Amino acid sequence: MKISVIIPCYNAAETIAVQLEALATQTWKDAWEIIVVDNGSTDNSVAIVEKYQKQIPNLRLIRASDRPGAAYARNAGVRNATGEALLFCDADDQVESGWLSAMGEALLKYDFVAGRFDYTQLNESWLINSEIFQVQKAGLSQYEFSPYLPFAGSGNLGIKKVLHQAVDGFNENLIYAEDTDYCFRVQLTGTQLHFIEDAVAQIRLRHTLKDIHKQGKNWAESHIYLRLLYGISLSNFVVFGYLIKVLLYPIKIIFYLKNKSRFAEWVWILGWNIGILKGSIKYSQNMTFKNNVLAKNNNQKVKIITAN
Repeated sequence: MKISVIIPCYNAAETIAVQLEALATQTWKDAWEIIVVDNGSTDNSVAIVEKYQKQIPNLRLIRASDRPGAAYARNAGVRNATGEALLFCDADDQVESGWLSAMGEALLKYDFVAGRFDYTQLNESWLINSEIFQVQKAGLSQYEFSPYLPFAGSGNLGIKKVLHQAVDGFNENLIYAEDTDYCFRVQLTGTQLHFIEDAVAQIRLRHTLKDIHKQGKNWAESHIYLRLLYGISLSNFVVFGYLIKVLLYPIKIIFYLKNKSRFAEWVWILGWNIGILKGSIKYSQNMTFKNNVLAKNNNQKVKIITAN
């Protein structure tokens, strides 16, 4: 079984060499390739990848800058992939030794798999010790709303190519939470997502308070989009509750001033609360439902949202 490893890349000059060095030492018993998909980088990312092409014969560089977003870049990578199985990882992370073989062996048994996240190697201690949304360390994450399915991050995800094509790949209209939506749609075909503990990727967290706040806000806004996408409506009462939460939460800062780790948590949660409110106002007013759309391959009805 040939494997294609796909890496979306946008302005990753400071980090992509670390990932490519890690991939250069991976082995698989069959043919495999690495496809870096440049999504319109304006830094030195492309030059770095081209340099590594001399070191890694199975490394290919694809240009995909027609529209922004990792979802678009990953789909472009798949269109150029020659493997029967696909592995997704990110340009700012680092897969551990044995990752490729662990994911490859898993895909010989299953159609859809996710590896483990670890945060100890690429982050400073104050980040590691914080409670900033460090997920997938011991298992899959679980979504608390319909469709109540587990999900995993695209920084350590594997799937059979035919299944990726059956669900039309990643939703390119999503800039954030596209991997969560992808996991839902694949599982709605009846395919189980399996957690592979031995396939480990070191994940790089946001390293500035500004970026930590922005991530929390963006993820929360996408969280609201997904709730609406899968049929959970938002009443005015719920939106008002989010407003109160945003107004009152800053008072809690006094409990988070103990150290930088705790303060980073406060910054992330503040961003999350703002994103929840922003997304509630934005999407609940500007989207309409289309019901009874058949999910591919299993005739399961799902609710899909399109922008007005």
